[in-house]
Amino acid sequence: MAIKKSELYSSLWKSCDELRGGMDASQYKDYVLVLLFVKYVSDKYAGKPDANIIIPEGGSFKDMIALKGTKDIGEGINKIIAKLAEPNDLKGVIDVANFNDDDKLGKGKEMVDKLSNLIAIFQNDSLDFGKNKAEGDDILGDAYEYLMRHFATESGKSKGQFYTPAEVSRILAKVIGINKAKSQEDTLYDLTNGSGSLLIKAADESETGVTIYGQEMDNATYALARMNMILHGHTTAEIWHDNTLSKPHFTNPDGTLKTFDFAVANPPFSNKAWSNGFDPLNDIYERFKGFGIPPAKNGDYAFLLHMIRSLKSKGKGAIILPHGVLFRGNAEAEIRKNIIRRGFIKGIIGLPANLFYGTGIPACIIVLDKENADVRRGIFMIDASRGFVKDGNKNRLRDQDIHKIVDVFNKQTEVPKFARMVTVDEIERNEYNLNIPRYIDSQEAEDIQNIEAHLSGDIPNRDIDDLENYWKVYPSLKNVLFTESPRAGYSKLKIPHDEIKHVIFSHPEFTGYIKEIDVVFNSWKEKHTLALKSLAVGAKPKEVIRNLSEPILTSFAERKLIDQYDVYQHLMTYWSDTMQDDAYLIAVDGWKAELSPVKGKKGEWDSDIVPKQLVIKRYFAAEEKAIAQLETDRDTISRQMEELEEEHGGEEGLLEEVKTDKGKISKVSLQKRMKEIKNDADAVQEMKVLEAYLKRIEKEADANRKIKDAQTALDKKVMARYKTLTEDEVKTLVVDDKWMTAISQDVKSELERISQRLTQRIKELAERYETPMPELNAKVDELETKVNKHLGKMGFAI
Repeated sequence: MAIKKSELYSSLWKSCDELRGGMDASQYKDYVLVLLFVKYVSDKYAGKPDANIIIPEGGSFKDMIALKGTKDIGEGINKIIAKLAEPNDLKGVIDVANFNDDDKLGKGKEMVDKLSNLIAIFQNDSLDFGKNKAEGDDILGDAYEYLMRHFATESGKSKGQFYTPAEVSRILAKVIGINKAKSQEDTLYDLTNGSGSLLIKAADESETGVTIYGQEMDNATYALARMNMILHGHTTAEIWHDNTLSKPHFTNPDGTLKTFDFAVANPPFSNKAWSNGFDPLNDIYERFKGFGIPPAKNGDYAFLLHMIRSLKSKGKGAIILPHGVLFRGNAEAEIRKNIIRRGFIKGIIGLPANLFYGTGIPACIIVLDKENADVRRGIFMIDASRGFVKDGNKNRLRDQDIHKIVDVFNKQTEVPKFARMVTVDEIERNEYNLNIPRYIDSQEAEDIQNIEAHLSGDIPNRDIDDLENYWKVYPSLKNVLFTESPRAGYSKLKIPHDEIKHVIFSHPEFTGYIKEIDVVFNSWKEKHTLALKSLAVGAKPKEVIRNLSEPILTSFAERKLIDQYDVYQHLMTYWSDTMQDDAYLIAVDGWKAELSPVKGKKGEWDSDIVPKQLVIKRYFAAEEKAIAQLETDRDTISRQMEELEEEHGGEEGLLEEVKTDKGKISKVSLQKRMKEIKNDADAVQEMKVLEAYLKRIEKEADANRKIKDAQTALDKKVMARYKTLTEDEVKTLVVDDKWMTAISQDVKSELERISQRLTQRIKELAERYETPMPELNAKVDELETKVNKHLGKMGFAI
């Protein structure tokens, strides 16, 4: 049976993390990721003579398995890795970590156990990459990314810079236009490629494929990138290990820098040692000529100018830099002015703070485009700083944030408080300061209190008019809710506060809008239900979600009130939480509703792809209803017992004597007490209460027995039904009852949220100005007079 994709990754991380011991995550990753690499190439290329990677005798993962439990396991693993590295030009790449290091892995049995267990993790049958039926979805590459992201999170501020968050990488990849690459001949370059994740995301956007180049200064990170390229199928990528600024590797025969069609980069922020190894004033590559020399202790513009020089005459690129590059003065101000005047900056995207693993400061993406630079008279700016979700101690861009940024940027669509084209003339008037808040006010409008309304009552029309988006959809609802005030510029609420929600939710225009949205959703649903039921072994889940998500975004694009990106996010969240795992299971095993034990719940069973609740709801609704009624009856009895206990369970109460030390009442304690007072004429009332309580205990026990018997009978029926489910029935249960029902509920919840927002705002305004200040003052005076009278009667002088 296939394992869920999410479970595979999380269990892989958990197992690895447990074995880490006291080793720093930035070091431990070198061991784990190398083993994952060896496992992958062994599964993929062993026994294939024409493969891109040669698996020599004694250089495979199977050879590692043979070392489990042996005293020389560390030395043995080193030898196996060395044999694999030799014929594949991977020396200095996969042999960076020493598997025989006593200090990091322990001595004697501790090392043997740790390495044996680590090998066992990758021995998991679900990690057989040679048989990966969802190959187009790159499960291995995703596993590598998953582990790297977690290692980056655990590595701390200074050691997590090797990894660019995948969400940010996706934006860079999509805004440089690499999807328009014409052939494999087109080139892609990352001047500080880190682990290679950004390069890979960009390359994956190209339909034709591109030729990949990258350079990385850190040795261990360079090794990660080389492995990452192979794991993602980019075996011909040229990744070089050296300092890009002082020793750029990619040059032409005449000594000038090689230029590329596309470039991406996430360089180290504000690098103080950027000029080590060369003299910027006499730079042989002329990167600073005509622009200016960056400050001695800040290399942000050095990397930006290197990218500009490395782009062809029509080249396009995107680089992540700290926000400071947009507005810092002195030398950087001069450089910025010269870049702007040349028209190289196509756009700037301001990102939320705390996205990156190496720093918490906010960053931006500067998008470069040399094509038509000489006639470019504006820079398209986006303030995306407010769109994110908290994820542990970091912020993370959601799918909807990414899609909105990319859509708005690529279409150059002006959106209030989010994006606009800023002319170079305006930028010049601001002395070439590119600080985004100068040009885009993304702050929410302040909710201004109206003094006159507080003094005289009624609701300001300005506040009502601010709800114009709703009145466009419900034009007559406004007049149902409000009537004109005698005072100009104000209105009165026509209905009581507690009727606001009912009036809105029952209004014909409101119900009509809900039906309109239902029609839109059902149209999307009908178009895609058949396609989902056509999924088969070998399906590519990433294509599945792409074919679902883009149409739902388009379907809701022209709808008022409801935000198409919010609907899109609901789908993407459900995909991530549930549907993705189901799709991968189907891609591997087909439409099988297999039962398995529920972890941590002895005797319980369920099915991942078809939870038993779905089977019960469709085939055994009557039985479930009967059990629910039995439970209701049982709960009624329980409440009666609670009422008796509340009435008679206190000190000197009639049930006090039957309570145990823990304050519980049992059948045994009741019977014992009843025996004691059987012939006591003074205990008649107590006996009645005890008999009533005992009767209910017996009824409750009988009810529990009936529930248990009914549940057992239902479980048997459900288990038997699983065995007879046809493939078509499984498809109906999964697609109709599970997937589409959940997505539909999410869309309805979005409508509910929008509607509640209107209700709450009107209620807020009504309550805010309900009682004018003079009335409040009069009430206070009245109460004060009453209090003074009472105090006077009590003998207190006022």
